Amino acid sequence: MMAFCNQQPFYNPSIPFTGFIQGGLQVGKMITISGRVLPGSERFVVNLQCGSHQSPRPDIALHFNPRYEGSQQYVVCNTLQNQNWGSEERKHKMPLQRGSSFTLMILVNHNAYKVAVNGNHFLEFNHRLSISSVNTIAVEGGVEVASIIFQNPTPQFAAAQAFQPQLAAAQAFSAFGVPAPAYSVPPSYTVPYKSFINGGLYPSRMITIQGYVLPTATRFHVNFKYNSLIAFHLNPRLDENAVVRNSLLGEKWGPEERNLSAGMPFARGQAFMLAIACESHRYSVSVNGKHCFDFSHRVSQLQQINVLEIEGDVTLTAVQV
Repeated sequence: MMAFCNQQPFYNPSIPFTGFIQGGLQVGKMITISGRVLPGSERFVVNLQCGSHQSPRPDIALHFNPRYEGSQQYVVCNTLQNQNWGSEERKHKMPLQRGSSFTLMILVNHNAYKVAVNGNHFLEFNHRLSISSVNTIAVEGGVEVASIIFQNPTPQFAAAQAFQPQLAAAQAFSAFGVPAPAYSVPPSYTVPYKSFINGGLYPSRMITIQGYVLPTATRFHVNFKYNSLIAFHLNPRLDENAVVRNSLLGEKWGPEERNLSAGMPFARGQAFMLAIACESHRYSVSVNGKHCFDFSHRVSQLQQINVLEIEGDVTLTAVQV
């Protein structure tokens, strides 16, 4: 019987990076890589391979290779088998821009890898090597990575394997048993950002926000709203080296909370993954996989909290509600 427990993500790995894929690949498994292309990047590589970098070189089932060669920018996909490269497949549309943050999603289908960038279907690469032999992910080149997240197929995936270009990330998430957003997935996550939290909040619900703090940032904020009330205001202030938490109830701000036992988790010019878990009595907040603080509920009607807002000195690569 297939296990559906996801492995822990890799956060802020040093590049070059090689990591083990627990349980290997199966149809329906999705790998999400969030990061930023370095401004002077000439190329970077994401490999799904059969073993770690050793001598002789391991087989590579999927070689995903954006290249920036002057005015020529394109993505090469290929395989390496028995130390021999196969025939290249090139895509001359380039959605991964130098200096920009991105979210790269790789979904394993029966016949191909389906790749989406920033919520938009980008390409397919037919399997040339058996997915059962793939057990390692490697990243190298002119890129920085904030997180690599693994989502295993749910039992329902067999009944929902579509990953059509026009639905892209929304169908991918729904196929994994994660509620699809109530709105259509935008081609980019524009700031200020606003979305509805379909069904409101409830204990065990998790909201994740991935992005990049601008190099000149002073502050940004995340709000959970209930009508005109702000049930939870999360406000990193780079100019004060603080993360302020509060609520706006009845047009009046409550007492601020500022304690940071582990230090400031956000930094100018750095990518981040913010995870906010709604629990029965509080929000539990983690940044890049490390728990930072809790915030006790000041609004008890959790299911009425149904709007997410993000504003300030950040760019966004992915938001999952």
